[in-house]
Amino acid sequence: MESFVYQATPSRVVFGPGRLAALPDEVKRLGAQRALVLTTPEQRPLGERVAALLGECSAGVYSQAVMHVPAEVALAARDEAARLGADCYVAVGGGSTIGLGKAIALVSGQPIIAVPTTYAGSEVTPIYGLTEGRLKKTGRDQRVLPRTVVYDPQLTLTLPADVSAASGMNAMAHAVEAMYAEDANPIISLMAEESVRALAGSLPGVVQRPDDIDARGRALYGAWLAGACLGTVGMAIHHKLCHTLGGRFNLPHAQTHAVMLPHTAHYNHAAAPHALERVARALGGERAQDAGPLLFRLNQSLGIATALSAIGMPEEGLDEAATLACTNPYYNPRRVEREAVRALLGRAWRGEGPA
Repeated sequence: MESFVYQATPSRVVFGPGRLAALPDEVKRLGAQRALVLTTPEQRPLGERVAALLGECSAGVYSQAVMHVPAEVALAARDEAARLGADCYVAVGGGSTIGLGKAIALVSGQPIIAVPTTYAGSEVTPIYGLTEGRLKKTGRDQRVLPRTVVYDPQLTLTLPADVSAASGMNAMAHAVEAMYAEDANPIISLMAEESVRALAGSLPGVVQRPDDIDARGRALYGAWLAGACLGTVGMAIHHKLCHTLGGRFNLPHAQTHAVMLPHTAHYNHAAAPHALERVARALGGERAQDAGPLLFRLNQSLGIATALSAIGMPEEGLDEAATLACTNPYYNPRRVEREAVRALLGRAWRGEGPA
């Protein structure tokens, strides 16, 4: 009989089309009186809409969230939140915005309500990340776990098809890696396999029929499960590589995860055969070694760039990336060896399939 520890992460989930309307009640439920709405500059109009919905409970809109949460951006946001007397944060957007909310909550201890508009999954994790000196550092702290998540598939309808696809593959990476994490357990593996199946089944519909609310809702459901997996168990080589590439070379977060996932999954297929068999089954395959190639073909079918070179990674940075990724590596079922990692990065840079 397998031994394991399962620790659930508590958060309230409000799910369904049109559920954004429940946001004012959710703010009041937390006992908050001045909720600061957080967005990226591009999503400020949506932030203004949310602030209007909150009415007198709104402390305003702060629209300076950016990718990878630079430390100086986090500091400026904390100062502005204090100036406005905010006692709650409504993070409307993807991982960048929710990450900024977490950076504030890490210091203030005040509650976050997350309103995801992508499939990032970070809205249900106690994991935060800050980038300083071109190095992205992550940590876990229950203070940053959003108290409530409002999932409204209607808010994802304006997300372009290509961004939706990459965001969904980013979420899928959380689920795939959860199945071979050091503290993997049967409950999380069930959720992870269902997440991969839901995302793989819905993302083609999202790309082909961008206004398909059912496909959008199914993808959001898969992303929720993926985030819950990431928030409960640890990370391995995939996240270490993506954190290194994103923080050091400022690569787009979701696209980096999408490009790398087939390669990192294949890297571990012999060391974690049962986990990768589950991934393969969820994608329509059978064997552990099928998982990486099936993920690669899914990327291709969704129109996602399959090469690091196509998303801004300089070839001369590959050696540095391999060295950094092997410095203080995360747990991984297969030993993390620089030569093998450098070869993996080379294939990913050229856009070749996993091998």
